[in-house]
Amino acid sequence: MFKMNATKAKNEFGLMLEHARKEPVSIERNGRGVAVVISFEEYSRLQELENKYWVDKATKAVAKAFKVDKKSAELLSELLNGSED
Repeated sequence: MFKMNATKAKNEFGLMLEHARKEPVSIERNGRGVAVVISFEEYSRLQELENKYWVDKATKAVAKAFKVDKKSAELLSELLNGSED
């Protein structure tokens, strides 16, 4: 992971973005990590992993006949069938 202090990240924003396209960039202030900048592609990959995790949890809950109210059941069904607003 590439590291930059907050002042350098601010002053060399373009450089930070170029590094973030290749690998995560750790932004530090006073020697402590305060943020991580990642590429849009990496962010999308992480979002997809999180979505798959929650769909899997919902699928298992439904499979175990987890009792949910009608509105929650409809939401679970939409999520499991890939419906989006």
